[in-house]
Amino acid sequence: MLSIRDLTKTYADGHQALRSVTLQIPAGIYGLLGPNGAGKSTLMRTIATLQHPDEGSISFDGLDLLANPEAAREMLGYLPQDFGFYPRATALSMLDHFAVLKGVADRPQRRELVEGLLARVNLWKVRHQRLHGFSGGMRQRLGIAQALIGQPRLIIVDEPTAGLDPEERHRVLDLLATCGENAVVILSTHLVEDVADLCPRMAMLVAGKVCLESTPAEAIHALRGRLWKMPAPSIQRDTPADAAILCTRRMSGARVAFAIAPSRPSPAWSPAIPDLEHVFFSVVGGCAESHQAGM
Repeated sequence: MLSIRDLTKTYADGHQALRSVTLQIPAGIYGLLGPNGAGKSTLMRTIATLQHPDEGSISFDGLDLLANPEAAREMLGYLPQDFGFYPRATALSMLDHFAVLKGVADRPQRRELVEGLLARVNLWKVRHQRLHGFSGGMRQRLGIAQALIGQPRLIIVDEPTAGLDPEERHRVLDLLATCGENAVVILSTHLVEDVADLCPRMAMLVAGKVCLESTPAEAIHALRGRLWKMPAPSIQRDTPADAAILCTRRMSGARVAFAIAPSRPSPAWSPAIPDLEHVFFSVVGGCAESHQAGM
């Protein structure tokens, strides 16, 4: 269990990136959703002991990570949002280099480890290929492989599927699902579908504050009976004041508006089936308004 309590971080320019963040994260894959700039990367770097918070605590199975950063790093695997490789290195040599950096000094042991990881992330056949020729998904899978060195019990991945095509995205998600069978895996992303597809539990972070902590199914269920839709061009004419416009989407080429209201806003609106993206817009909008009102 990863326990985060009252974590606060303000940068030198006055930007408060984290606001009393408290989370209890069990074993398995845990989704951390939020728009760009919500504080997700700041939280991930803090958990990874790469920076210190102003206030708060982080413990993992009883170990104080902030007070014991070296011990924390021994059990940690981390894939940051921007992960660099030497473009002329091969996958085999690059992963071997990371294994050395993580303290695997014995050469036969390191070779067995590296070869096993390359097979696990489905890169064995291209192990001698130079990294400048790798696709985005291949680089992400190699990044996950380096995060798995040392059989970490806590794995942090920051935006692992951003920019990937659907096939590579599913490969990366399948790999993370396997990792989550034996560790705590935190999946930080702004891509709602990744959390919907993969995570039993999730939190939504907006302006540095946890605005929702739930299961995806429970969060979606809370919108049932309160979500309505209509053609977007008719919004101004057929929307009463007590209906909050949530978002608009393109559906079969036409723009459709969605609103939240306790009952049908007008005859022009029809019931809509909610999904996690609707939850996301609802939470982000509500939390952002609350934050602005408190400023």
